[in-house]
Amino acid sequence: MNIRRTILTISVLTWVTLCYATAGLAQDTSQQGEEKPKPAAKVYGPIGAEDQDPNQAPDTIQPDNRPLTGIQDPTVGTQLERHSYWVPGVAYYNFVQSNQQSQGGSNDWNSTSYLSGNVSLLENWSRSQLAVNYSGGGDFSTDSRLGNGWFQQLGATQTFNWERWQLTLLDEFAYLPEAQFGFGAGTGLAAPGIGGSLGPGSTGLSGGLSPGQSIFTAIGPRYMNTVGTQVNYNLTARSSVTVGGVYSILRFTERGNIESNDYIGNAGYNYQVSRLDTIGVSYRFSSYHYLGTAQAIGDNTIRAVYGRKITGRLALELAGGPEITNFRVAQGVGAKTQYVEFSGNAMMNYAFARGSIGLDYLHGLTSGSGVFLGATTDQVTGSASRRLTRLWTGNAHLGYARNSNAQTGQGVTNLLYNTIYVGGSLARPLGRNASLSLGYTGYIENSNSTVCAGLNCGSSFTTHQFSVGLSWHTRPLVLR
Repeated sequence: MNIRRTILTISVLTWVTLCYATAGLAQDTSQQGEEKPKPAAKVYGPIGAEDQDPNQAPDTIQPDNRPLTGIQDPTVGTQLERHSYWVPGVAYYNFVQSNQQSQGGSNDWNSTSYLSGNVSLLENWSRSQLAVNYSGGGDFSTDSRLGNGWFQQLGATQTFNWERWQLTLLDEFAYLPEAQFGFGAGTGLAAPGIGGSLGPGSTGLSGGLSPGQSIFTAIGPRYMNTVGTQVNYNLTARSSVTVGGVYSILRFTERGNIESNDYIGNAGYNYQVSRLDTIGVSYRFSSYHYLGTAQAIGDNTIRAVYGRKITGRLALELAGGPEITNFRVAQGVGAKTQYVEFSGNAMMNYAFARGSIGLDYLHGLTSGSGVFLGATTDQVTGSASRRLTRLWTGNAHLGYARNSNAQTGQGVTNLLYNTIYVGGSLARPLGRNASLSLGYTGYIENSNSTVCAGLNCGSSFTTHQFSVGLSWHTRPLVLR
């Protein structure tokens, strides 16, 4: 465990140092001519969505410039920031839940507390930007079967912009005591960093590119890391080409799970047909390898893509096309090694005067969530927030995933898992730099076969989870 912590720390420091050095070099090169004046300092308000002006002028939002066929989901835009700052903070969350998340779990209630330190960093140069969000700490449970442990999450993105070129580097890391799908839903634990309006935003990696973890049955703590890079080149004022790649790992600390390495290449062409609408075509090759087995999967996907962006209001993406999957080893008598199916995804982010709505849908092949050697997955996630009063904000969240064997044959059990989380929360600021949240989330999983997780066996479970959280952070510490 100490070795993994040391490796993670060294990796993060090396990655951030490299980004600083490269970006600083780019800045020096671009500023050999006339020195640009520094913008005026900004006055900050309280943290969280509740500090944002619902009638915020569109010109305070920077338009999203992510390519339509790239490895990141589009956004409604980001708050225009020309200064650099970092914000440290701490958070405490307590979860009281019935029945641990495993088939046939008991009806006992237990309490688990999470204490974390958080930090968010935004560093701007003339032609590049670095955004880092990190959270890490310990978890303590009254259930001896769960015990005590630790958790960490990191999201980092570095972008470089030249006249026609855009280079993006990103990394996502998580070490969690359970599946990432639905972890900390409705609380600040769901994502790294301090969150709120001062958080520089997530890496925004598109669905299906990070290791699937949408089955709760997988046993014990696990860690995953996803590294991605992408280059976008503008051919004309309306068209561009995009090339990128992603490498991911999924590992477990306990036996009984399937560990995997994922290699994904992505290429696309984008054409802006109007000020708001863009179309494109993409090709993606995914290669899934599983530790300790001879199985490997090669997956080819061609998609037509449509996108619509209204800065500060809407980000919409629709994509679909054929998916050709090849298995190295047939799983069972009569099983095919090649399948042709339909693959698609849809996502929407919509912002209105007093809140926002986000929806994401994915259908296609995934690595298997530590349970399958390749899974056919349908996955839906959604969230909504609305300011209810001057102080209170309401949030709703949901997730649904259906996973089944991607390859079937005689002698192979066609396992199926339906996984759901759904709930809501309330949040309000406590002064200028602290906040309180209260929430509920229900977790449900059912399978068409009896599955054992540790000493518990069954075909389904339901967990009720109530949460209370307190978070605090400093005022932004301006770097320059």
